[in-house]
Amino acid sequence: MAKKFGELLPEHTDFINAQHLYFVGSAGAEGLVNISPKGMDSLRVLGPDRLIWLNLTGSGNETAAHVLENHRMTLMFCSFDKQPLILRVYGKAVVIYPRDDNWLGLIEHFPSYTGARQIFDLNIELVQTSCGFAVPYYTFLGERNTLTSWAEKRGRGGVKDYWKENNLVSLDGKHTGMGEEV
Repeated sequence: MAKKFGELLPEHTDFINAQHLYFVGSAGAEGLVNISPKGMDSLRVLGPDRLIWLNLTGSGNETAAHVLENHRMTLMFCSFDKQPLILRVYGKAVVIYPRDDNWLGLIEHFPSYTGARQIFDLNIELVQTSCGFAVPYYTFLGERNTLTSWAEKRGRGGVKDYWKENNLVSLDGKHTGMGEEV
């Protein structure tokens, strides 16, 4: 059953690196709770107590607004094949924008994506594993190229225009910190 750890063990990192999909949970002090599925080559474990993930341009920007107000974040990884397992990583995150000094040092961990919007840097406080016995089997068929194709067709300037129209405030009307990026 469930086990708790103060940091990622090597076997946790191996499990995380083998997953094609993960989920990010965040919430402000009040308002809506957000859970976002993430994929592509967008996550790196930097140590037993730290991971980063690259946020690509999407329809909303809830996580950024939440982290600016309340640094709590949970990432969840599920095994959809082989041995069932759910792994949750709890911690405090900061949001890093392309204008920030540490952007260049962190963005080099990822492939070049036209739609790169933010990097979330998570300081891990707790790791929990649980059985995952009720998670169904699924087969990974491949990555979708829809998001990257969309961003490449728009170009970086078109992506910034999209941010201006869709990514400056959350569903709750909270600022996402993107104002200086557009």
